[in-house]
Amino acid sequence: MGKIGFDNEKYLKEQTAAIVDRVKKFGNKLYLEFGGKLCFDYHAARVLPGYDPNVKIRLLQQLKDQIEIVLCIYAGDIEKGRVRGDFGITYDAATFKLIDDLRKWGLDILAVVITRFANQPTASIFKNKLERRGVKVYLHYPIEGYPANIDSVVSDKGLGLNDYIQTNKPIAIVTGPGPGSGKLATCLSQLYQEHARGINAGYAKFETFPIWNIPLKHPVNVAYEAATADILDFNLVDPFHLNTYKEAAINYNRDVESFPILRLILTRIFNKGAYRYGGQPRGFRDRRR
Repeated sequence: MGKIGFDNEKYLKEQTAAIVDRVKKFGNKLYLEFGGKLCFDYHAARVLPGYDPNVKIRLLQQLKDQIEIVLCIYAGDIEKGRVRGDFGITYDAATFKLIDDLRKWGLDILAVVITRFANQPTASIFKNKLERRGVKVYLHYPIEGYPANIDSVVSDKGLGLNDYIQTNKPIAIVTGPGPGSGKLATCLSQLYQEHARGINAGYAKFETFPIWNIPLKHPVNVAYEAATADILDFNLVDPFHLNTYKEAAINYNRDVESFPILRLILTRIFNKGAYRYGGQPRGFRDRRR
């Protein structure tokens, strides 16, 4: 028998412990943004021999009693009929598929958020389809100057204008059918509105790639970079992590570029202290106070 390339059981054990620990750091309320594919992550399986394409679903199953799942989809992607490359289906169809797939694993969703909604006709039809299936739908709206105009973003006319999603469990998993779905903005909106209600909620991001604590040019990280060449992503040593912790951590350009603005937004929301950047092994990255 050959060596195991990826130990799924160890992954589940360590990730579960890390997530539970992170919830405790934020007063028992965490918005956890899931990057990448939640189900059928065949890219990760190709890069990591032995990786279970549905191991992240198994992770959520282990946390089932502590989580609620929110799906985000950008209204513009619905209107344009944007297609997922892996399944060859539109993003709105991918959202229905994701709902069905989660239910097959014994997981249900709390709600779907249609982001940057501006009364697009196709998005309105999609909303009606979801509601006829008994799915709660919330609307989030375009914010003038997002994300750079902090005064506009962090205000009742910015993040505060969005529908508030009532969550009751310690962990809100925020995901979507693909990139650009508005997951981060949804988390920020919820943080703003939770803190307005006196709830000390926090935010973290769960990413599979790049793997932060292996070298920049390790074959696994190079494979990730190659897979995202079409959207001009590239890996680099995260300067914010390096400056804070004096250790190299690998990140990708869009996260690094957005972090200064994200830190300003979060500092304004929390109205105290600064926001630091940190990491956890095997893909669990976070931004924490």
